[in-house]
Amino acid sequence: MRFKILVGLGTVAAMLVTASALEAKTKFNFTSSVIDSSSRGYSGSFFGSGGYGYRGKTTVSFKRSLRPGTILIKTSERRLYYVLPGGKAIKYGVGVGRRGFSWRGTKRISRKTKWPTWTPPASMRAREKKRGRILPVQMAGGPRNPLGARALYLGGSLYRIHGTNAAHTIGGAVSSGCIRMLNSEVKDLYSRVKIGTRVIVE
Repeated sequence: MRFKILVGLGTVAAMLVTASALEAKTKFNFTSSVIDSSSRGYSGSFFGSGGYGYRGKTTVSFKRSLRPGTILIKTSERRLYYVLPGGKAIKYGVGVGRRGFSWRGTKRISRKTKWPTWTPPASMRAREKKRGRILPVQMAGGPRNPLGARALYLGGSLYRIHGTNAAHTIGGAVSSGCIRMLNSEVKDLYSRVKIGTRVIVE
């Protein structure tokens, strides 16, 4: 009888340990552990190419009559174009809003931030809680922050163009409406963009 009780207690303890481990794994598990090599404090192998076949930004011919400095985001292509003079543009891979979270419209860059703080809205926290993921009220900027190395805020909305610590998601419909880029590439775009820059999302 005593042996059975001890075995039973051992089983309960094992279940509690397993549950704790699962909770620790789920809590704050916003993105994959794959971190772009440009992330601050990162050490390890290079993951800069991203997923979905994306292999990095390129300069391409651009036929649309948009003013140099304009940002055009083609949702269906999962690409962002930064318009250059002379019929050229820099084409970057991006992650876009998943089903039910994509959008169209024209905005302007209202703020630029390095290593931004993440403050997920209450609606997002509630939504993710139902999926078993507990989000913080606020998270300081850094390599594990889902907003990555830079953020360009789109005025009049909750959306941003920002980096990511999950490089493999570039090229996918993966976000809650924000446009995500490789950290190395959002740094490049950040250096080119001015407050007031026009952003067209199609």
